[in-house]
Amino acid sequence: MATTSPSGTTARSTAVAYPSRLGPAERAAAIEALKSTELDILVVGGGIVGVGSAVDAVTRGLSVGLVEARDFASGTSSRSSKLVHGGIRYLEQLDFGLVREALIERGLLLQRIAPHLVKPVRFLYPLHKRVWERFYIGAGMMLYDIFSYSGLRPPGVPHHRHLSKRQVLRAIPSMAPNALVGGITYYDAQVDDARYTATLARTAAHYGAHMATRVRVEGFLKVGERVVGVQAHDLESGERFEIRAKQVVNATGVWTDDTQSMVGERGQFKVRASKGIHLVVPRDRFQSKMGLILRTEKSVLFVIPWGRHWLIGTTDTDWHLDKAHPAATAADIDYLLAHVNQVLNVPLTREDVEGVYAGLRPLLAGESEETSKLSREHLVAHSVPGLVVIAGGKWTTYRVMAKDAIDAAVDALDGKIPASTTMEIPLIGAEGYQAAWNRRSRIASESGLHPARVEHLLNRYGTMAEDILALIREDPSLAHPLPGADDYIGAEVVYAASHEGALHLEDVLARRTRISIEAWDRGVSAAPVAASLMAGVLGWDTGREEREVQTYLKRVAAERASQQQPDDESADRVRLEAPDIVDVDAAAAKAGSVTRTAKASAGKAAAAKAGAGEAAPAAANTTAATPVAEADAPPKEE
Repeated sequence: MATTSPSGTTARSTAVAYPSRLGPAERAAAIEALKSTELDILVVGGGIVGVGSAVDAVTRGLSVGLVEARDFASGTSSRSSKLVHGGIRYLEQLDFGLVREALIERGLLLQRIAPHLVKPVRFLYPLHKRVWERFYIGAGMMLYDIFSYSGLRPPGVPHHRHLSKRQVLRAIPSMAPNALVGGITYYDAQVDDARYTATLARTAAHYGAHMATRVRVEGFLKVGERVVGVQAHDLESGERFEIRAKQVVNATGVWTDDTQSMVGERGQFKVRASKGIHLVVPRDRFQSKMGLILRTEKSVLFVIPWGRHWLIGTTDTDWHLDKAHPAATAADIDYLLAHVNQVLNVPLTREDVEGVYAGLRPLLAGESEETSKLSREHLVAHSVPGLVVIAGGKWTTYRVMAKDAIDAAVDALDGKIPASTTMEIPLIGAEGYQAAWNRRSRIASESGLHPARVEHLLNRYGTMAEDILALIREDPSLAHPLPGADDYIGAEVVYAASHEGALHLEDVLARRTRISIEAWDRGVSAAPVAASLMAGVLGWDTGREEREVQTYLKRVAAERASQQQPDDESADRVRLEAPDIVDVDAAAAKAGSVTRTAKASAGKAAAAKAGAGEAAPAAANTTAATPVAEADAPPKEE
């Protein structure tokens, strides 16, 4: 298992010497490199497609940088259905090419690229008609299986099976007997989308890409009509600087139109945001050995096993409000509960819902007025010289999207550049994973951890779990679980800050772990402990630590309140009452700057008086400290 060092550098045979670690020092080095080097490729956007593009480009031997205004996967890429799937419903739409492409990618992710992160999951499709529906759906499932073999690799999951009504009720005791006449089971795969994106980002860094989060693009640099870089703003330090690149890739998802508007050119296509929400329900509320896929009047609804929980989703509605913080409404929640309750013996209620999250799909705008009918295909365009735009698509096919985007970019570069190699490049933590999994009992015995805890670490970090174990050996207290979130331990918080690019408490609780949606209190109990652990890594003082905690608590309160609202406009308004941490930090820094200025002025005045023979006042009387409550307040709108 020991294929990595505590520094995060893989120890397998390779000529690459870059560390995969994404800590504060590595971020600072990346920003210096972005400022001082003309890159071959600069990627804008740290979602799954942007980070995948960075991996594709850097593994071709190009110099690559990536900037993200917030955190890796902070938008759509952490708020999906957590499925790696071909898309059963696209068969009915006759979109065979998309289904085949996605199923080939599913097999790659399961077996080669990320076997430690992507796992098979079994679903039941309940049947309501005795003959024709079994034949019709069965034919679609057979086609699904055939497509999964079309990549000349085994699919990595079993074939579909037909079940009688008795077999279904035996496997799913919570199903209402009158809700079906039989069923068909099939397999897809699932993934922690945010964890995958963070691991992909570390893989890009391992091969030499300069990765920097909390760096916002505020404009493009142009020479004539050609884009030659961007104007960037480091939201952590406040510094503004330029990044120059031969080609820029715009991979900003639902923000594509906003980013394109900075260039001053009309985009060749439009992206519409479709809101999808998911409910998180404790596993014991619904007795089943498999997940469910149910048809609705608009689309399909999934009930997905997720550790100690079920994920229920999703909706599919147009969204025109704040893209950073899409909000679920009471109507959204009731819609999902009403549909899933149609097949359950004991209905679920609002009290059964422990977590809720909302995300936005970036759909290519077409003639249809319904977002559920817009294309999930992706498009790549060289909108202006030097700028490639990638938009649309779905999470499962991110690697193909990234390949197509970089193919378009390298077409404009001089010299012979190798083709994409990402089909054969595993993520960090994948090499040796199966051997480590086979040794999990021995690892548990050697480390003193419970075997279930070791399995949890292996399925989140792969062979990089050795780094977590090294932290625990240095400080055994890091093996303790977090309050209110027993699935996660303190070492994971430390590791997120030191190795995985987490800069704020929200990054850890919402994305490096999934405490914000899995914990009964959405992370309120864990927040102070996690902030204290991060403070030791990131050098926070007590004021900064308290701001992080209070900002997170305000986020939780705003999300809960928004989910009581009747419509999108009300939910959006309530959700936005909670400030972002960068705004809180900016307000605190501004207040601190004013205080320091007051101190300096008082000090000069005291020195002048002392020179005139007057006694200088005590230091305590010259300090105008800003109250914490004022520092925590969001900046006032101009």
